[in-house]
Amino acid sequence: MCGRFTLTASPEQLAMRFHADLPSFDYQPRYNIAPGQRITAVIAHEGKNRIGELKWGLVPSWAKDEKIGYKTLNAKAETVHEKPAFKTAFLRRRCVIPADGFYEWQKTADDKQPMRILLKNHEIFGMAGLYDTWVAPDGSKLHSCTLITTKPNGLVAPIHDRMPVILRREDEAIWLDRERQDPELLHSLLVPFPEDEMMFYPVDKMVGNVRNEVPACIASI
Repeated sequence: MCGRFTLTASPEQLAMRFHADLPSFDYQPRYNIAPGQRITAVIAHEGKNRIGELKWGLVPSWAKDEKIGYKTLNAKAETVHEKPAFKTAFLRRRCVIPADGFYEWQKTADDKQPMRILLKNHEIFGMAGLYDTWVAPDGSKLHSCTLITTKPNGLVAPIHDRMPVILRREDEAIWLDRERQDPELLHSLLVPFPEDEMMFYPVDKMVGNVRNEVPACIASI
């Protein structure tokens, strides 16, 4: 599972990275993004990338209530095409979730040590996601998403048995293109990111508490 990540870039950096206009919502740098929160996401609409917000925890359009979102925080790359909650979105409603690092907890002799995992160049990257829209009984709409995970590369494997799918930059346009509905092509993008382009370092255990949302969360210890 991928359960925490960071996005500390400025709105201008984000817009430039994903060839989009500035976010239309009150975007703020985030240091400890957690499940169930509203997160930044990129979708393609009428041939143009748009940066918006989605709730983390996908609620399919057919769901009876939104509680299912607690069970759909992540989708496995190996089964995303066949799970009822994800298979339609996999073909038609894909998004990219920007990040500049994610946290995983490595087991130690008597505890767990949180690690921040990121690209060696410290740049923003795009994680593969799916989104959907659910209409509540009162007519209000909930736009939500899930983050796709895959098997870990050699760098992440000693820390955790899964990692988010980090898309290669050249593949992001394919992933966002709703006209691309070839399952084989889409599955070919859901692979572990090259380990030689990534790094990690230990951070303070304060990141274990979702209420801690400060720059100190990403400081190396």
